[in-house]
Amino acid sequence: MDINGIFKNNQDWVQKKLSVEPNYFSELSKGQTPDILYIGCSDSRVTAEELMGVSPGEVFVLRNIANMVPNTDLSVMSVINYAVLQLKVNHIVVCGHYFCGGVQAAMKSEDLGILNPWLRNIRDVYRMHKDELNNIEDQELRYKRLVELNVEEQCINVLKTAEVQKARRDRNLTVHGWVFDVHSGKLIDLKINFIKLLENIKEIYRLD
Repeated sequence: MDINGIFKNNQDWVQKKLSVEPNYFSELSKGQTPDILYIGCSDSRVTAEELMGVSPGEVFVLRNIANMVPNTDLSVMSVINYAVLQLKVNHIVVCGHYFCGGVQAAMKSEDLGILNPWLRNIRDVYRMHKDELNNIEDQELRYKRLVELNVEEQCINVLKTAEVQKARRDRNLTVHGWVFDVHSGKLIDLKINFIKLLENIKEIYRLD
């Protein structure tokens, strides 16, 4: 990729937008009112707005390695706080994807330096579900299942936050767990039973 070509691409994009709507950027500059917070993976193949077919201003986006929601990460916690309390989103989506490099790395017994503490969060997910995962003989299917279980666990981490608990009570904010299938391009709703999950965690994590 010619890095200088990006500026030419940007100019072309600006002209294309203005040719359709002359006031596009002046309207865009007035502010944002997204209805969705999307927490996804930093993988270059998985672009949030494109795979959902939404426009700028409709989705507030956070991306990191393997779509994680660790409570010790100030960036993640700040994004959730701002999205829920200031932007007042009504939906939070945690979206993983099959063949995630972060998930695959977490399943290998290798020293990956600075990545070790981050990937340990995924390894903890494996530990919690090791009986189910170890019974899956096909390695690819085991990877895929860990991707799904990781999404579920990160949704639980979202539900543990005080902001989300209060927003669920006050305005019925909803949390969703999705997976993007890179091979087919399709979004898959994992249909996670969050009522059941809340019942399992509220005794310890209830903050509202």
